[in-house]
Amino acid sequence: MATDTTPTSVQVVIDALDPHAQARFWAAALGCQVEDTTELIRGVLAAGHATDADVFEADGQMWWNDLVGARPADGSGPRLLFQRTDAPKDGKNRVHLDLNVGRDRGAAEVERITALGATMLYEIDEPAGRHTTLADPEGNELCIQ
Repeated sequence: MATDTTPTSVQVVIDALDPHAQARFWAAALGCQVEDTTELIRGVLAAGHATDADVFEADGQMWWNDLVGARPADGSGPRLLFQRTDAPKDGKNRVHLDLNVGRDRGAAEVERITALGATMLYEIDEPAGRHTTLADPEGNELCIQ
């Protein structure tokens, strides 16, 4: 049997009470861009596959009410898709993002990310490594290392 070795494209989907605020936070944290879906939305509306009740307009762009994506401007790395949920985060994340910046940049990155709205949870500094665990504005853990 032949094995397909085509790389798999990855999208990370994150449930959020406010997907647009989360997308802005993570785009700023990761140096990404919130996707402009204006043309896509216009096409979907024109085709009758969605209604005006499914979208809103802000800052000259059209946005889905319940979904918004962010990705690196150069297209590298995975896309983050934030989707609305009514259930607040409960318990520890099963998956979290590590922002690998190196020991020399760690403290500055923690300061930058907390200024964006994250909360510091704890730090670990031991011979095997150092990392700081933060929570994003909705309580999802992330690590700076």
